Amino acid sequence: MSSLRKVALFAATSATLAFAGTALAQQPRVLKIQSAVPPSSTTHDALKFFADRVDKLTGGNLKIEALPGGAVVPPFEILDATHKKVIDGAYGISYWWYGKSVTATLFANTPAGIFGMDAVDFIGWVYEGGGLDLWNEFYQKELKLNLVAFPSIPPSPQALGWFKRPIKDLPDFRGMKCRQTGIVSQLYAKMGMAVVNMPGGEILPAAERGTIDCAEWVGGIEDQRLGLHTVWKYHYTPGMHESASVAEIAINKDVWDSLPDQNKEAIKSATSETFLRWWASFQRQNADAISEFKEKHGVKLLTTPPEVNQAFLKAWDEFAAAEAAKNPFFKKVYESQKAYAAKVVPAKRFMFPPYALQADHYWPVKE
Repeated sequence: MSSLRKVALFAATSATLAFAGTALAQQPRVLKIQSAVPPSSTTHDALKFFADRVDKLTGGNLKIEALPGGAVVPPFEILDATHKKVIDGAYGISYWWYGKSVTATLFANTPAGIFGMDAVDFIGWVYEGGGLDLWNEFYQKELKLNLVAFPSIPPSPQALGWFKRPIKDLPDFRGMKCRQTGIVSQLYAKMGMAVVNMPGGEILPAAERGTIDCAEWVGGIEDQRLGLHTVWKYHYTPGMHESASVAEIAINKDVWDSLPDQNKEAIKSATSETFLRWWASFQRQNADAISEFKEKHGVKLLTTPPEVNQAFLKAWDEFAAAEAAKNPFFKKVYESQKAYAAKVVPAKRFMFPPYALQADHYWPVKE
């Protein structure tokens, strides 16, 4: 082989290898993130929106495979599966993990909107009041889980729920067999409800079989997609159990640490954008669903008896005080939230006009 031909062959081989190396380097990385809800849920819509934003913000360099509940692991196993790297991330809400530690519920601003904080107040505590550091300290040091967490969406305010018959007061509420979950199930049990814990996908079949008398899911569009209005016709709102809840995205820490800084920033930005955009869409879809419940399906839209919500707040305050007395980390987080809320909530009440003032002026309630 001539020297000239050898040089040409070497150049061609080098170019081919360089092209292959570049192509390999440009292959997008894919993270498998599973939610804990059915694919029809707006929460899963939010995960898909988040995946789309990450894709666009990274120029296709990082992709999120948005998996619905049960796709890889059962819905309530997504946190442990992320820790073990069976999946790369979990899209859920922290109060589901109260069985590991009651403190988990505080990172969902549940129940009752901790110390009166709405979802924006809570996000303020997360990013401006040290909440995010406590959140990751909780997972990494308290629970020994290899996770990094961020707030995702605010699936609230949630309805008290759907009932097979009317409820007029607290005694009427007692003894009913109702689907609840998380710490909320303990509080409603203290109030006399016979609680049953089950994933969202099991609620409708249980309702159809008559094995439960009532159920809490979310309210509005989520309940419509689940089909609860096809079984029960008494829908009560509001509830105090999730008046301002905030969900989470938890990513395996090894996976997170391996991402380039630009991709990390893209994920952070996508979580904030998803929070806002999904929330706005959620409220509009809820409005449409509420109209359909009444106009097309004969649902009776009813206001929760005030004493039910007042009893819930009292039950939570008593529970939280007892937990803080025996659980140092719960107390640490709870007191941090109280200090933040003590400044923000009273000031907000002073500065913000009551929502009902303008709503009553333009859209008075019709009997």
